[in-house]
Amino acid sequence: MKLEPVIGDDPRDILRALRGALHGAGPALGLGLVTGLPGDVPAGTAVVVTTSGSTGIPKSVLLGRDALTASALATADRIGDGAWLLALPAGYVAGLQVLVRSIIADREPALLSGAFTPQAFAAAALMMASTEHGERIPTFTSLVPAQLSKLLDAAEHDAAVLSALRSFRTILIGGQALPAATLERAQAAGVSIVRTYGSTETSGGCVYDGIPLRGVQVRIEHGEVQIAGPTLAQGYLGDDALTSAAFPREPDGTRWYRTGDAGLFEDGVLRVRGRIDNVIVSGGINVSLDRVERIVRSIPGLDTAVVVGVPDERWGEASVVVASRGEALRRSEAVQLEEARAAVQAEIGAHARPARLVLVDELATLPSGKPDRETIRRAVRALH
Repeated sequence: MKLEPVIGDDPRDILRALRGALHGAGPALGLGLVTGLPGDVPAGTAVVVTTSGSTGIPKSVLLGRDALTASALATADRIGDGAWLLALPAGYVAGLQVLVRSIIADREPALLSGAFTPQAFAAAALMMASTEHGERIPTFTSLVPAQLSKLLDAAEHDAAVLSALRSFRTILIGGQALPAATLERAQAAGVSIVRTYGSTETSGGCVYDGIPLRGVQVRIEHGEVQIAGPTLAQGYLGDDALTSAAFPREPDGTRWYRTGDAGLFEDGVLRVRGRIDNVIVSGGINVSLDRVERIVRSIPGLDTAVVVGVPDERWGEASVVVASRGEALRRSEAVQLEEARAAVQAEIGAHARPARLVLVDELATLPSGKPDRETIRRAVRALH
């Protein structure tokens, strides 16, 4: 079947094309960097999402109609049905799934007007209130942690933003780990949060608060999280070798997706520990930057910080904490660094302590809202 690139990122254009693709009446959508990709895709494909991710390596993921639909139905099964607000880019899987869920529920999604701001979010959310058969229609939205943090900051002095946050039956949070301090702030403010785990290859979040959605299987193989079930992508467009490596098939025919994430089960709940390959060797000892980052984010003022690795003359490699100047200036830079180093030493060891704290005006992000780790890493190395 044909692949038709969607020009631009207007969610209304994507929504119109997506309806045809999901119902089988139109060509598959090409979202992202689709220039030079084959013009034909396998039968059943609804969307091809091309994203560079945080590593800068482009991948074009084939998402079938059945996988996207299964994901939307499993989400409704877990959190309920209702109306959705799109507050993320529609060209990435988390935003795309908001539109898919709306189509499956036969409801028009609410759309933010212009750039994401707490005031725009509140205006869109508070206009969603409606009833059906005398009962209020539940509302939902999906955000990344940085958006939630910004909204909680605004809610401290803006009653409309707080009311908007509280108006949702559930707010899905994904894209990256949600700092414990941010979750606690949300819960204290009366905001209903569900943490999601997944990727484009799994049609978005498929594990909610550590529990797989209906039909999704999760296993840990050699420390790696692997996923099976009806939400899996068909593979990567034009790259059979990568598809075979990432989606191995068992003798019984079951396909698994190798996430590249480290994880374990604790009392039946999945705990993701970060990327297996996001490791530096400092003084001859392996250090997980994801683990260091999780600890650093527990320090007040560093809840959105990013930890990257840089060359170090003495240790070979060292970790550096990069934080937004506006957040970090709430407290002394030296105090924050020492608190971060002490916390990391207490939980991991002295070898894992970050070497520096670098303040920037604004953390670089990908269009999806995730930190652009490669750009941040290059900038820190240039300073170094």
